[in-house]
Amino acid sequence: MVESLKKNGKISRKGPVVLLIMDGVGFGKYEDGDAVKQAMTKNLDKLFASCPWTKLKAHGTAVGLPSDADMGNSEVGHNAMGCGRVFAQGAKLVATSIETGAMFEGKTWKKLVENVKKTGGTLHFLGLLSDGNVHSHIKNLKDMIVEAKKEGVKKVRVHALLDGRDVDPTSALDYFDPFEDFLKDLSADGTFDAKIASGGGRMVITMDRYNANWDMVKKGWETHVLGEGRQFASAHEAIETLRKETGAIDQDLPPFVVAKDGKPVGTVEDGDSFILFNFRGDRALEISRAFDSETLTEFDRKRRPKVEYAGMMEYDGDLHIPNQFLVNPPSIDRTMAEYLCASGVKQFSISETQKFGHVTYFFNGNKSGKFDEKLEEYVEIPSDIVPFEQRPWMKCAEIADRVIKEIESGKYSFIKLNFPNGDMVGHTGVFQAVVCSMEGMDIQIGRIREAVEKAGGVLLITADHGNADDMVEHKKDGSISRDANGEPKAKTSHSLNLVPFIVYDPCYNGEYSTKLAEGLGISSIAATCMSMLGFVPPQDYDPSIISLN
Repeated sequence: MVESLKKNGKISRKGPVVLLIMDGVGFGKYEDGDAVKQAMTKNLDKLFASCPWTKLKAHGTAVGLPSDADMGNSEVGHNAMGCGRVFAQGAKLVATSIETGAMFEGKTWKKLVENVKKTGGTLHFLGLLSDGNVHSHIKNLKDMIVEAKKEGVKKVRVHALLDGRDVDPTSALDYFDPFEDFLKDLSADGTFDAKIASGGGRMVITMDRYNANWDMVKKGWETHVLGEGRQFASAHEAIETLRKETGAIDQDLPPFVVAKDGKPVGTVEDGDSFILFNFRGDRALEISRAFDSETLTEFDRKRRPKVEYAGMMEYDGDLHIPNQFLVNPPSIDRTMAEYLCASGVKQFSISETQKFGHVTYFFNGNKSGKFDEKLEEYVEIPSDIVPFEQRPWMKCAEIADRVIKEIESGKYSFIKLNFPNGDMVGHTGVFQAVVCSMEGMDIQIGRIREAVEKAGGVLLITADHGNADDMVEHKKDGSISRDANGEPKAKTSHSLNLVPFIVYDPCYNGEYSTKLAEGLGISSIAATCMSMLGFVPPQDYDPSIISLN
């Protein structure tokens, strides 16, 4: 339990403080491919022209990732915004655990290895095969396979999901081909048998989140566990064939099963061990439940093999999913929401399904549920289950409708919302759609600004990381990378760019300096919100972006 916050005696507003998170919207470095800059955003333009604003860091060490070459992401971004400090995140924790050998000395790793040595079963690995370092890293997988062979495991099967979202959209073979060579080399002495057994695009199978589309998980289960689906002689053949047939980018490729003589090479059987090597939680929870749950109502598993299952990390510390895991997650405590509840502040949080967990679970330090049922209200607007480039405005109007209603109600002192457009549409790589998504979002920002003004509140506008601001691949010299047809090569991953922080305060009366701090990270947003709400932030929180006069 945390103590209530002290009043700062400076700021008091009639209306609420509204934190508006534009997911995936940063300041682009290049004119070409910057969908934020190319969109008609008259409301944002007016705010930039008339309000105090600054730029914040939202990647790398500023959000707890190993280095400043690592892209920020929505999970770590909302963690940082919500807890007001920087905690070492999954990517860093896992890398350190492997480098030091701590993972291999842990009871879960030893249990899974001993299980297959005893039963003669297979050690399976499932996850995203890339070096995006947002959900996983291929180096972690390779290190674990090498260690498994060293410890006497005889058979390994890899269920490899195609990325194309946190890395180049058509880069799968850059990872799969060298990885298959790596497995062949390890297996060359005849004492070890390692192969890729199945795969598919990350937005088609396995990696659903927030219970948005359990059919993805069902397809993943059928592909990886049961070995059901279209068969190919190799992952390389599957990727090349499915690309030619569908024209899809990596994240959208259909599932495939690797088979020999008509028999899948890697179904999951009783006595096997199974590791989900993704470290990020949101897209790991549902497939983990499929393995761990005695009963599952979301789909028919047909058969549930008796395996030792473990996740790379504990993906939900409250629900304890999965039952077993290899690396302890960051222990995030004393979040802003908990402090505000202790101080009697009524709070309202809203997004559509795709980012609902980010303004609740991740914002609250990877905690499910509320700190205080009487003081907090969570609203999820169901997302459309269609490709985001076909509905680039997503549910921003519906989110804005509800936010405006709650601003007008006067019930809440703090309101936070997430518009997913810049990130979810940005990941499609479809530039026109991303521009449209920005313009749709901008209309709703204008509506919310008007409601805040009428209510006498404060509107704080920011982002968790960049994406829509960097939609075209660039070479080191800044020139555009082009595909075989001479077209600009689409970029679907997050950017390393800084993100905005705008203060719209129509009732400003000189309580703080309008020159906002520079060089800070998005972890400073928590202290800023607390200050705007009239409180003194905890001493160990990262500094507020505003300084009181």
